[in-house]
Amino acid sequence: MIDLKTINAVLGEFEDRGISRATMIEAIESAMATAYKREYGKRGQVIRAKLDLNSGTISFEQVKTVVDDSTVRFPTPDEVIPEEHHVHGFHAEEEYLAEGELPRFDSEKHILIDDAKRMKRGVSVGEDIIFPLEQQDDFGRIAAQTAKQVVIQKVREAEKLSMMEEFGEKKGQIVGGIVQRMERGAIFVDLGRTTGIIPYEEQIPGERYRMGERIRAYLYAVDEGFRGVYLRLSRAHPQFVVKLFEQEAPELASGAIEVKALAREPGSRTKIALASRDAHIDPVGSLVGQRGVRVSTVMSELGGERIDIIEWNPDAREFVKEALSPATPTEVVLNEDDHRAMVTVSEDEQSLAIGRGGQNVRLAAKLTGWNIDIVSTGGNDIAESDGENVAVVPNDEDPAEAAGVMPTESIENVSDSGSEKNALPAEEELTALPASDETVADKEEDRDKATDE
Repeated sequence: MIDLKTINAVLGEFEDRGISRATMIEAIESAMATAYKREYGKRGQVIRAKLDLNSGTISFEQVKTVVDDSTVRFPTPDEVIPEEHHVHGFHAEEEYLAEGELPRFDSEKHILIDDAKRMKRGVSVGEDIIFPLEQQDDFGRIAAQTAKQVVIQKVREAEKLSMMEEFGEKKGQIVGGIVQRMERGAIFVDLGRTTGIIPYEEQIPGERYRMGERIRAYLYAVDEGFRGVYLRLSRAHPQFVVKLFEQEAPELASGAIEVKALAREPGSRTKIALASRDAHIDPVGSLVGQRGVRVSTVMSELGGERIDIIEWNPDAREFVKEALSPATPTEVVLNEDDHRAMVTVSEDEQSLAIGRGGQNVRLAAKLTGWNIDIVSTGGNDIAESDGENVAVVPNDEDPAEAAGVMPTESIENVSDSGSEKNALPAEEELTALPASDETVADKEEDRDKATDE
């Protein structure tokens, strides 16, 4: 007899760990059946145990399957049964069968149809006949140890299944945890019931974490391993950006806005193309937010990663133009056969269209799916991109490009002597006004002087 108070306490503890009461009862019954078979059973027997939660008693029964000559074969008098079939009932005793061969008849687990009909009316082949066994409470040390191992194994399997169900529902979502340790470049994150891992290649370059620090990441894979459940996390995954925006923009989470394409270089820059399913909703404005608060929040989570938000356009020419933002191309010519777009830009926007290290045109090619060639208004080739690599034609006449500084990234040029303010383009330089031409400010200044005198 089992102490009900103890068993209920144990069941309640495992329920808190996500293991159902029914699963634990099944584990206990399986363990007790194994212990009974080990101590009192015979070779080939199929024994089941039933736990009564009202009385705390455990009953045992033997199960025999109804068979006939079409489902089993009967050994011939001269057939020798292998020695391993005479071992104790606890040990493995599966019979090796060749393809198409019927199992050998065993009186301990089989019962012929004619005998079964004498015991149960209307029985058919394949059914089970139950035979009660003598009640036993005294088990040996080995049998008890065996039962303990069975319970531990069942609990592990139940925990694994529970975690697979829990985190299987969270797959494709953002999860949060605490940095547990760093090992060989990988970050191990404590997620409560289990540990997730962020491989080195799934981390944002340049980010550093300390033990005990909170971290959020994208759960992209839930794998079942020999020792448990392995959760693969990523902060470099493109969908991590999308899920962060879903938390900030209800329009995106509700489906009113759709992400059509996304290209990302983690830690550096992301381009995201949006389309609105509601004519009254501005897709770009929804992600940017009032005074840029939404996009700023996402950028902060990504360590300052720049994000270009553009509106998707079904017209490939217009889409390529938008994808090269912040540059403004003057012309886009598409070559459908080579799936290549030739984009013409003015001379003062060449470096802006290409981006530092060719990043802007490379991301634009990934975003649109078109191979992009950048040419100047004079017809000279500037850069070619296939979405992975960018070939840039050297141009020594562009000091900003030679210095590696983009116009949108800094208002200062890099020089040996220090930083200097950018000079205005020649066409935008201020010219001196003729002496006869007085501005409003000049007139107000003269009036103030006259008042003071």
